[in-house]
Amino acid sequence: MPAYVIADIEVTDPVAYEEYKRLAGPTPAQFGGRYIVRGGAVEVVEGDWQPRRVVVLEFPDLASAKAWYESSEYSRARAIRQRSARSNLIFVEGLPSS
Repeated sequence: MPAYVIADIEVTDPVAYEEYKRLAGPTPAQFGGRYIVRGGAVEVVEGDWQPRRVVVLEFPDLASAKAWYESSEYSRARAIRQRSARSNLIFVEGLPSS
């Protein structure tokens, strides 16, 4: 079943974050992943969550999502993101294809 990486990111160093985006951008595809949402407009309709920059990636399965996150291809970018932003990130399994 598909799996998703969902991140809420507050960029604290925009210059460094641009380097993160450049390095991270192509890496999900190497693990069968693709961007579903990448920093579009957000409108809160219920609750008090105030997300900053929302990113959603879709992978074929949870193992692929975890392999991407822990990969050498993504590790350099991840380190830059961790220095240039505050992030909340989760893995979540989707529904099986019908």
